Amino acid sequence: MTLSKVVYVLDLESGNLRSLYNALTKLGYSVKWIKTPSDGLDDAEILLFPGVGNFGHVLSALQNRGFVEPLKAYIASGRRIMGICVGMQALFRGSTESPGVEGLGIIPADLKKFDDTAKSVPHIGWNSAKVNGLENKGIYGLRPESKYYYVHSYCAPVEAPIEQGWTVAIGDYNGEAFAGAVCKGNVFATQFHPEKSGVAGLRVLKAFLEGEQLTELSNEAAKGTPGLTKRIIACLDVRTNDDGDLVVTKGDQYDVREKGATANAGGKVRNLGKPVEMAERYYLEGADEVTFLNITSFRNCPLADTPMLEILRKTSETVFVPLTIGGGIRDMVDPDGSKISALDVASTYFRSGADKVSIGSDAVIAAEEYYSRNGKLSGETAMETISKAYGAQAVVISVDPKRVYVDSPRDTKHSTVKTSYKGPNGEEYAWYQCTIKGGRETRDLDVIQLVTAVEKMGAGEILLNCIDKDGTNSGFDLELIQSVKDAIRIPVIASSGAGNPEHFYQVFKKTTTDAALGAGMFHRAEYKVSDVKNYLKEKGLLVRSESELIL
Repeated sequence: MTLSKVVYVLDLESGNLRSLYNALTKLGYSVKWIKTPSDGLDDAEILLFPGVGNFGHVLSALQNRGFVEPLKAYIASGRRIMGICVGMQALFRGSTESPGVEGLGIIPADLKKFDDTAKSVPHIGWNSAKVNGLENKGIYGLRPESKYYYVHSYCAPVEAPIEQGWTVAIGDYNGEAFAGAVCKGNVFATQFHPEKSGVAGLRVLKAFLEGEQLTELSNEAAKGTPGLTKRIIACLDVRTNDDGDLVVTKGDQYDVREKGATANAGGKVRNLGKPVEMAERYYLEGADEVTFLNITSFRNCPLADTPMLEILRKTSETVFVPLTIGGGIRDMVDPDGSKISALDVASTYFRSGADKVSIGSDAVIAAEEYYSRNGKLSGETAMETISKAYGAQAVVISVDPKRVYVDSPRDTKHSTVKTSYKGPNGEEYAWYQCTIKGGRETRDLDVIQLVTAVEKMGAGEILLNCIDKDGTNSGFDLELIQSVKDAIRIPVIASSGAGNPEHFYQVFKKTTTDAALGAGMFHRAEYKVSDVKNYLKEKGLLVRSESELIL
């Protein structure tokens, strides 16, 4: 395709700009990056303002680069601008996230944090954006039946913008209404990420870029069930096999070699496919997110040449849903001796296409140190530095616990559950011991201690594995999942044990988990992601529809 159109994009080095670039390229546009007002802001006719992370951090970047007054002048000139995520929030007067920090004030109202007393915060997942007050019409391609990807803790009010003449597309998070998008004159902004919202999001971008502000909707397209969907995530364990090729693999209790043999005896690493191709397949089947867990870490490879970076770059060209990368997100020393911080490592992954980073063993060590300081934050952990720069929603903690059975809660200092699955000697209680190094080493730390510590250190989501369930296809550990959900307020992704669609239904029915993850059952093509979603829909659960793959 010959690119004949140009769109200008503010580059504040915030979050995943590569995915936005890929989305614009797919729609036939070339991109002109604007790092300072002198980079061509005066020439722009269409401007995108993406932002990820902390309100104050993004507004400070605008101020430090001299953008505040030029942006206000740009908007006053009548030229079109679209804000995305914090780019939308910046249009408001301020936010309780960053007291004392002034927004652009285009909308004289303030953002506030979601009420987290009865639901998880951040608000992460696929939700609605229903245009208020317009019958059978959509603003810039927004459709009531479509779902869009949100990831934020602070929300914009609905009534204040409406009173000031703005058209507002409303989202609903467990009964709490918020502005999912706002539009007035030449200004359009979305709290959701259109570049990560599949075809529904590409449709919105396309309509804005082509100036199609009002669109007529069919009666069918005007329908829609508001609210957050059940997220289904496809996870790919990636490592080098014995031939040095990057493959997707899966094992039982983290043993990824063929059963009954070792590497020396000829047992090869299971090769279930190529990472980029499999990720695209899952996207087309309707996966709401794709997670890559690098279980090799490429320790002897310079960061700039890490193979996972190329996987992310290629995947983000065709997969327009959130991508998470785990493995090796830590302070490191390159082979040339240069020191690289965890924040720099994460930033490199974000620039390559990742939306979130997942931290495993290092989070356990950080939690132990946190308790050794009597619960005092150091401000220097990977979680703290990354969440400060990119927001808590960018930091996922991957937890690998295993059961330890006891006769009574009095037999351990750790938090226990009364289990329906008795231990080998009839024990009726168990606690979940944290592990590191892929489950090879145990620590004197239980899962509740870990998740409560990392929540305070800035984590935005928990990827909750279970060594006892991994590879068993026997269903999720519901007792573990609910005990963790009861202990924290950030979202939890249930992982390990899924073998069929009914397992996904059970975890959503019997726990309050925010999402559920599958791996082996998808890799072996026993079930498609769409099979799980169709089953959940038949059971009456709200899921993102496959029809969203049609532009």
